[in-house]
Amino acid sequence: MAKVAFIGLGVMGYPMAGHLVAAGHSVTVYNRSAGKADAWLEDYAGTSEQEIFAAPTPAGAAADADFVFACVGADKDVEAICIGEEGAFASMNEGAVFVDHTTASADCARQMAAAAAKQGIGFIDAPVSGGEAGAVNGVLTIMCGGDPTHFDAVAPIMAAYGKTVKLLGGPGSGQLAKMVNQICIAGVVQGLAEALHFGMEAGLDAKAVVEVISKGAAQSWQMDNRAETMIDGKFDFGFAVDWMRKDLGIVLEEAKRMNITLPITGQVDEFYGEVQEMGGNRNDTSSLIRRFRE
Repeated sequence: MAKVAFIGLGVMGYPMAGHLVAAGHSVTVYNRSAGKADAWLEDYAGTSEQEIFAAPTPAGAAADADFVFACVGADKDVEAICIGEEGAFASMNEGAVFVDHTTASADCARQMAAAAAKQGIGFIDAPVSGGEAGAVNGVLTIMCGGDPTHFDAVAPIMAAYGKTVKLLGGPGSGQLAKMVNQICIAGVVQGLAEALHFGMEAGLDAKAVVEVISKGAAQSWQMDNRAETMIDGKFDFGFAVDWMRKDLGIVLEEAKRMNITLPITGQVDEFYGEVQEMGGNRNDTSSLIRRFRE
């Protein structure tokens, strides 16, 4: 078993780090607010024969680790935990691998990979899909970019919480794949919101309609998991509008850099802005239907 570190114990990182413990690894964690790290230690102490620890800095967590995993907020947070005297890179041994599960920009991933390489450290950008439920149940989809040798070394460790773990190219490729994922989600949720609104306005039993059409070509994960709660006006099921807008901002910035247009994605991003204005910042992404029903 490996000696690993996990940096960032938010909604996703907290259970992901727990799965590493369950897999029998020796785990040291770091979180910006120490209280969350203390709570994690209390929850997972005694669940493995291996000892678990909390460190006061990213560098402290990463010291002598074979693999360091992170799941934080945005580009600036990734840079803060990687670079500098208290950053993880400062204490990582040559040959160790850093895996970033943050949804960040491809440019950030490339910069961190270059900085890591100068110190003989591997870097894999590995954003995830599956939401809080996927993290808790250990069935995340993990999209990776980086060197194949580093990926091959760390992929079996990520299997503790990843159902699908795939290398898609060099540094930044994982982040680009996550952008593709978010583009798809934005379009599908908007289409589902419009369809349900249309059906209800037409006087149909929307749940009965969904039961029928979900057996055909209209079926999607969003329909199977969110249609009923959208109809009921319940939006407390995971990935929040604020987070989605952060991700779509990354998508649209990358598209601008590539000199391509994403008209539907841009419009859905604006629609999420309207949901925020309605007070739906912490609603899940299916709350697009609020624009029609309220």
